[in-house]
Amino acid sequence: MSLKDQSIEIREGEQFDNAAVERYLRAHIGDLPPHMSVRQFPGGASNLTYLLSFTDSANDAPGRQSRQFVLRRPPTGKKAKSAHDMKREYTVMSALNGHYRLVPKMHVFCEDESLIGGEFYVMEKLDGIILRNELPTELVTGEQKLSPDNLRQLCMNMIDGLVDLHKFQWQDTALADLKKDGDYVERQISGWNDRFVKARTPDVPECDKVMQWLDDHKPKQVDSCLIHNDYRFDNIVLDEQNPMQINGVLDWEMATIGDPLMDLGNSLAYWVQADDPQQFHMMRRQPSHAPGMMTRDELVEYYLKQSGRSVDNFTFYRVYGLFRLAVIIQQIYYRFYHGQTKDKRFAGFGFVVKFIDDYLQKQISELG
Repeated sequence: MSLKDQSIEIREGEQFDNAAVERYLRAHIGDLPPHMSVRQFPGGASNLTYLLSFTDSANDAPGRQSRQFVLRRPPTGKKAKSAHDMKREYTVMSALNGHYRLVPKMHVFCEDESLIGGEFYVMEKLDGIILRNELPTELVTGEQKLSPDNLRQLCMNMIDGLVDLHKFQWQDTALADLKKDGDYVERQISGWNDRFVKARTPDVPECDKVMQWLDDHKPKQVDSCLIHNDYRFDNIVLDEQNPMQINGVLDWEMATIGDPLMDLGNSLAYWVQADDPQQFHMMRRQPSHAPGMMTRDELVEYYLKQSGRSVDNFTFYRVYGLFRLAVIIQQIYYRFYHGQTKDKRFAGFGFVVKFIDDYLQKQISELG
């Protein structure tokens, strides 16, 4: 497994008008080399991400690019109303530039949907390591090998980045417009329940027991912070020379002003530890099972210590995070089920939703 994320040829049905994008960027970003090529990053299942390379020669080999950028756009087909708001993502990241060191530099936002069929933005490309479901070989046996103690410290560094984000003073910035009236927890439970109902296909369970449990057990909002809502290792860029150092955080599409413990619950929904059921390991997207990685309970404890917050029982946030993940998976599966995407990765997503529902029903029944 390579240390760096590898780009691929653009998947069928996810191409766009390269010439139109090139003209737009040359008009809005100065001093670009004469030749542009486009490839796609295969990771991610929501918004689509592309690598734009501007080179001095059309025959330049990989690695000789003069300037590289990343373009983000919504997926094709029917989309949830607020799930792919490119302008919000661009606004959040632009507001954080200069204040939160882990956000990439933003270059341009295009709201003209006629150009490529949807809004898009372009940002700097951060070079570095992005951890996926397994640790890269170089970090297991190579010169940059990370010991269990190193991985434990990396977990702490990751949580420190989340704590720093939650400390950001958003009130006097453009991000204040993201705050909505009312209790965030109440709004999220109602909203995610509604999203699931709208995205449900006939071959997945109704999830009614889990939705009712969440509605009956929701706590009050503990604080109003800028939250990422998708903070995990495969959205984090590590330094190539020092993999213990975090250089960037990506995929801000769901960032908003909300409850920090809900944000942590969302992150831990993706945290599959060594003793989890095998089905969770089949859907793992980060090497959170590796020896030395902290458990979910340890991550919660460390977050509470570093943030100065407290919580009597984290169970609600765990159930919420997993149900929300099931809804996101179902929204993607809805597009596959109805033929709006041909990406074969999504074919089994309905089974994943059923597994999560079964798992959560067992968890809440054990609580009494």
